[in-house]
Amino acid sequence: MKPSFSFSTKVWRYPGHAAWHFVTLPAEVATEIREIVGTSTRGFGSIRVKVSVGSSAWNTSIFPDAKTKSFLLPVKKEVRKDENIKDNDLININLELIDLLI
Repeated sequence: MKPSFSFSTKVWRYPGHAAWHFVTLPAEVATEIREIVGTSTRGFGSIRVKVSVGSSAWNTSIFPDAKTKSFLLPVKKEVRKDENIKDNDLININLELIDLLI
């Protein structure tokens, strides 16, 4: 069985022209993921994941963030539109680690 996590967190918008939206994984989730994955990550320290929010599901990657010592999860525009998600909304996320290199 692949490791999975459920948590709630706020959506935030990266300041800048591209207007990417992210969530920051809770510290305890990030710690557990690091324990599972170790140094077996992909480019830029990314880790492949399957994510579901509401009725939407997609495959993406989480990326380490030195500032928060956690991981950032991009939230696709299509998902935000389909699930009516806006900046600062608290959302429930189910995240599963996939394609582990360990």
